[in-house]
Amino acid sequence: MTEAVASEHVEFVLPGVKCAGCIAKIESGLRPIAGVRNARVNFSSKRVSIDHSPDVTPEALRRAIVKLGFDAQSVSAAAPEADDRESRAILRALAVAGFGAMNVMLLSVSVWAGATGATRDLFHWLSALIAMPTVAYAGQPFFKSAWGALKRGRTNMDVPISIGVTLATALSLFETIIGGPHAYFDGAVSLLFFLLVGRYFDCAMRDRARESVIALMRETAPGATILLPGGGTTWKRAADIEPGMRMLIAAGERFAADGVVEDGASTVDCSLITGESLPEPLRAGGTAMAGTLNLDHPLTVRVTAAGDQTSIAEIVRLMEAAGQSRSLYVRIADRAARFYAPVVHMLALLSFAGWMIAGAGWHQSLLIAVAVLIITCPCALGLAVPVSQIVAAGALMKRGILVKDGSALERLAEADCVRFDKTGTITRGRLAPVGKLPLDAEEKRIALALARASRHPLSRALAARLEAERIEAAALDELRELPGMGLEGRFHGRRVALGRPDWLGAPAPIGTALQVAFRLDGNAPKLLSFADEVRADAATTIERLRRMGLESGILSGDRPEAVTPVAVALGTPARAGLMPADKVTAIAELQAAGHRVLMVGDGLNDGPALAAGHVSMAPATATDVGQSAADAVFLGDQLMPVAIAVAAARRTRRVVRQNFALAIGYNLLAVPLAIAGLVTPLIAAATMSTSSLLVLANALRLRTCAR
Repeated sequence: MTEAVASEHVEFVLPGVKCAGCIAKIESGLRPIAGVRNARVNFSSKRVSIDHSPDVTPEALRRAIVKLGFDAQSVSAAAPEADDRESRAILRALAVAGFGAMNVMLLSVSVWAGATGATRDLFHWLSALIAMPTVAYAGQPFFKSAWGALKRGRTNMDVPISIGVTLATALSLFETIIGGPHAYFDGAVSLLFFLLVGRYFDCAMRDRARESVIALMRETAPGATILLPGGGTTWKRAADIEPGMRMLIAAGERFAADGVVEDGASTVDCSLITGESLPEPLRAGGTAMAGTLNLDHPLTVRVTAAGDQTSIAEIVRLMEAAGQSRSLYVRIADRAARFYAPVVHMLALLSFAGWMIAGAGWHQSLLIAVAVLIITCPCALGLAVPVSQIVAAGALMKRGILVKDGSALERLAEADCVRFDKTGTITRGRLAPVGKLPLDAEEKRIALALARASRHPLSRALAARLEAERIEAAALDELRELPGMGLEGRFHGRRVALGRPDWLGAPAPIGTALQVAFRLDGNAPKLLSFADEVRADAATTIERLRRMGLESGILSGDRPEAVTPVAVALGTPARAGLMPADKVTAIAELQAAGHRVLMVGDGLNDGPALAAGHVSMAPATATDVGQSAADAVFLGDQLMPVAIAVAAARRTRRVVRQNFALAIGYNLLAVPLAIAGLVTPLIAAATMSTSSLLVLANALRLRTCAR
């Protein structure tokens, strides 16, 4: 038997990650290190997650990242408001650049209007007095990044930007000193302004991707009142709560950890976790989730999971991973960004040399080289994929659909058929009474009192139904449960019972129906039938998928007599009685026929099938194995999120392709013009930033992709 290889996990915050090239540099630099098993950079949260062997220390990994040219901070040491500080710093630089650009442009208009001699020189000097401090302050985000890369022997996209701005400013100052007719302060300052607009929108998009995560974290309880073993209570922060502790949750408080209710009964608002707007009953034996709100009565809860192991923490991890992708499109952008700096430097050098050979002189040749450096900035290409997937993931999150990876969106868009598990997927996975209960008002009160006294699934289902009808439980005497039979008690001296039909003298159940009997002494027993409810929108969802070109089917481990009625009602083919390996085989057969299968399942036995599918989804009620194996998780009791996710993924694919076309088309058009000397540094700055803004604006259309 092979022993499991021990593995540890560490995360670092990377403030210096600016583009896809940075991601590629870090990941490719870490993975060859002995003991590092996996390294992935999350662009939206600016973190790197590293799986490594125990003999590799986190400090050694941090030093390795520093050697690659990036500052690395432990997650605990990183200030939580660091990203806000970056956004504010860029906004301040943008404001300074905007002020400087407006004033320098006004002075330039006078020169363009025909000012000559001493007047022209005065305007050039005034422009220099405004432009020099503006460039020094507003250019810091680019200069610091470029210097940090160069001193560690690497380049990034900020290096040619910094060279271009510095050369344009220095050349303009030289022209001003010698009284030359042209200065390009307006181009240098305007370039910074446009670049900072794109950089600020980049930060804003990453902030937008974290909005849902931040909202979730703000809704979690800061702590809870803990019952001490020897009596008394104490308040503990959520981070200090541990499994096994007992929390006392008052009405109006949120749960600070996951747990099982030991005492009390109340209703809870689970909308934060499940998206369900209606309050749900919660009583002894029920599961409480961190982040849910206790509405009515105090509850005593034994903690089963706390800190980063709670349900809401898992949702946070899923959402943070949504902006992270190792998809086909990201790999394309990575490769393009990796070759960007050397190619741009070579083009600029060749342009300078070519125009010098052609007799243009060093001044004109240098201006053309600067324009080439500026206009070829690949901001648009670097943003094309992540910004689209981040916006789409955020839109899906608002609909209760958590996408783990950007590549999952790509594979969802490619799916051409869907296979559903039945129990817990097509159905809600919990029993409920069928039809109208054959009980009068008094019998319902008695039945509720009996049902509440048992943890049997049918008793729980009956109690939930009666509580939803706002029935008040009757007061019973001598209440007791008979194992294997049911419950009995006395109501005003009359025997009442709820349990097995044969125990209470009722006729045997018909077919495969699940039934219990209720009997009030002196009356004939009444049968109550139960079934696993089909999700209310299952038929609508399957029909919508069919209209989208996805053929549906059911792969179930249940008995044929339980699966067939559901399949007939939904009008979809089904295979029943399947073992986990059988489901994998069924998916393999479809894939061999050229299909790309979307597998939707929830149970432990669905884990292999979820992993085998081209892409997979699971409801939030799925087992840990199901949720881990699935590429996306959807909340709530509806099945429609499956169709919504596919539609959103297809729209995201279209937008990503459009963004690539915009970025590549811009370079194909702009670079030859710059090399030909037809573009000034000012025009180069404007067109480069415009291409990034076009990509951002196009991606923002995905905010409505989950409707």
